[in-house]
Amino acid sequence: MRAVVVKEPGGPEALDVVELEDPVAGPGAVVVEVVAAGVNRADVLQRQGSYAPPPGASDVLGLEASGVVAEVGDGVTRWRVGDPVVALLAGGGYAEKVVVPQEQVAPLPEGMDPVHAGGIMEVAATVWSNVFMTAGLQPGERLLVHGGASGIGTMAIQLAKAFGAWVAVTAGSEEKLRACRELGADLAINYREVDFVEGVRAATEGKGVDVILDNMGAAYLPRNVSALAHDGRLVVIGLQGGIKGEVDLGALLSKRASIGAYGLRGRPVSQKGEIVASLVESVWPLFADQTISPVIHATFPLDQVQDAHRVLDESGNIGKVVLTP
Repeated sequence: MRAVVVKEPGGPEALDVVELEDPVAGPGAVVVEVVAAGVNRADVLQRQGSYAPPPGASDVLGLEASGVVAEVGDGVTRWRVGDPVVALLAGGGYAEKVVVPQEQVAPLPEGMDPVHAGGIMEVAATVWSNVFMTAGLQPGERLLVHGGASGIGTMAIQLAKAFGAWVAVTAGSEEKLRACRELGADLAINYREVDFVEGVRAATEGKGVDVILDNMGAAYLPRNVSALAHDGRLVVIGLQGGIKGEVDLGALLSKRASIGAYGLRGRPVSQKGEIVASLVESVWPLFADQTISPVIHATFPLDQVQDAHRVLDESGNIGKVVLTP
């Protein structure tokens, strides 16, 4: 099969399409023939040499895919050859085939284009597990999403609005802010022009937000705490702004607020299986009735994977970039 590997850490030119042996479905796993694979910020970090795969995971890039079950291993009871599916991966998605534990596979959402579906699993699982399962966002609460026009951001806006929350986002251009508003964002802040803390306070009569989904890490840590409401929850899912920061514990204590940092890729199969099952129960119906939809910026054939990564390097995307092996 054809697959994408990193020759040595670097820019998009470090990506190489090579021939590898087809994967084999071991016990409890299935092989999926890939229709489409989402491109994520984590893939960029892996390409740059700063985000190694978990032990035992494939060196092939790619954390999500859509496709058709091509082979089932011993003990697989949930899937049959020919089933259209989507999969949450620890690696291996940038390929013509990928092997994945059966617990991390979900049915293709009803009525969804299989190519568009290639970009839903990583972002839906990240948003659902962090904002809803962990932070417990409730109807009527206020959510702030940094990077609102990203794949995760566009999913977070839609899901939060679908469950009755008020949503604020940050983004760096009027085009991206407009896209966020069209998806339902109540407040869209250009972080290049406005301090998001002041923007949030003005819009909430000084109360702040109940949950923050943060991809920046250290650079935003003090201001995120300032933007939290009483009993607020800060969820860190990315470190684009650095790994070490200072926090005012007095401010955190006075607000009864909490900070959590949660990765998805390295979680055990059992936890990923719980997330996928919860997605199918609570989120898949929203895809089926088109309450929410994947936002796809562009698709590229596998041979143009370098161009796909350049889009993310330049932060030129609104929504997801997808590869079609």
